[in-house]
Amino acid sequence: MKKEKLLLLFPDGVGIRNYLYSNTFQDLDKDLVLFHNFDLETIKEIGKNTVIDEDISIPEYKESKKEKFLRELICLSRLYYNNSIVNNPTLLTNWNRNHKAISKKVFYKFIEFLALRFKKYSSILKLEKKYQEALRENDFYKEVKSILKEVQPSLLFCSHQRALKAATIFRAAADLGIPTATVIYSWDNLPKARLALQADNYFLWSEHMKKELNFFYPEIQEENIHVTGTPQFEFYNQEENILERDFFYRNYNLDQNKKIICFSGDDVKTSPDDPDYLKDIAQEIVSAGLQDQYQILFRRCPVDFSGRYYKVVEEFRDLIKEAPPLWYFSKSKEWSAVYPTIDDVKLLVSTAFYSDIVVNVGSTMAFDFGKFDKPCVFINYDQNNKKNENWSVNTIYQFQHFRSMPNPNAVIWLNSREEIIDKIIYKKGWKSMESLKQWSNEVIGSEHVRASKNISELLKKLIKKE
Repeated sequence: MKKEKLLLLFPDGVGIRNYLYSNTFQDLDKDLVLFHNFDLETIKEIGKNTVIDEDISIPEYKESKKEKFLRELICLSRLYYNNSIVNNPTLLTNWNRNHKAISKKVFYKFIEFLALRFKKYSSILKLEKKYQEALRENDFYKEVKSILKEVQPSLLFCSHQRALKAATIFRAAADLGIPTATVIYSWDNLPKARLALQADNYFLWSEHMKKELNFFYPEIQEENIHVTGTPQFEFYNQEENILERDFFYRNYNLDQNKKIICFSGDDVKTSPDDPDYLKDIAQEIVSAGLQDQYQILFRRCPVDFSGRYYKVVEEFRDLIKEAPPLWYFSKSKEWSAVYPTIDDVKLLVSTAFYSDIVVNVGSTMAFDFGKFDKPCVFINYDQNNKKNENWSVNTIYQFQHFRSMPNPNAVIWLNSREEIIDKIIYKKGWKSMESLKQWSNEVIGSEHVRASKNISELLKKLIKKE
């Protein structure tokens, strides 16, 4: 008797860690077919944890002008609509208004002109319908439909909801009567109009995220929304992911007699002044004569390919140690070709386990470190010589997803360079883990401790149902 097939759509590398390195698909007793654009090295890395029975390359996708126009118009219309219902203008910062080419300026100005006229939600839904119709006109749709007919999967699962090509693949699956499911990848995606595809089932982190989906996408039926948790925080509950102490310290040139301050870097767009913040911390520690008691472990953002930290790391090489993310990068360095290795899971878990505290600009690393009862410091001051005059931490912390914070005591707020020693070293203002745990429970929920099992069991039910 042939096994049922589960088609795993991974349009890029961002979901590999959460779903192919976890136990999500290990006990399904289904043939796993990977639908992807990965190279052979990536497939081998995936195979270390999840056995793939068959892999199929996604055909080349080129978005038509009609698709792009409708997609962008929907995105901006939703951002305007979302702002109108939550009164948060920072949502509009997710729309890029800076275009150099004349043709792009005209294109996006026209979209901005039209979007202001789609104030009713019913109008947005009509645009969504037109977009779905446009997807069918692309040759990519015909190619994908042919592949799906041949594979005949019992269900199509997508690793995240943002990829453009995924929208067309889901359209083709729906037209063939193939049930579909997608996860909402990140805590900030829903208010930012980052739901590119239409699925039969949505897997969410928490009840909080479910409320957001209901609120921003009221057309999605309750029975299609499932709170499963996300496996990305499940790794912290597995002791095998903690590297042996001597190995960890020796491998990253750390002193076991010194406490570790982890500085977690953001990408250039999110936090352009990160190198200056890192330098501020290093200088203040040296000025206070605390370099014999503390060391900084710097983990840059995996997709930050810039050399912007080089000078500060070199200047304070005795104080700042690097733990580069163990990610695979293709020569193109495109987002779709970047993914974490299995070893990076252990590196990240161990960094949180051995560090005393983490410092960053508004990152979910607060939740990662909170898994080991480690506090997080959110940098909350601007540099005098900002790299980008239009950027400010004041904007960052007004983003919609930060409204989920039950109270400001969830993190330590570093409001100036002068507070570095008091806040980072002595944790001044830090009361207890209670507020961070409360925030964590709100955003990532309680189901994350068994997320991979929840998803696996739900997939079985959905396949059996069909």
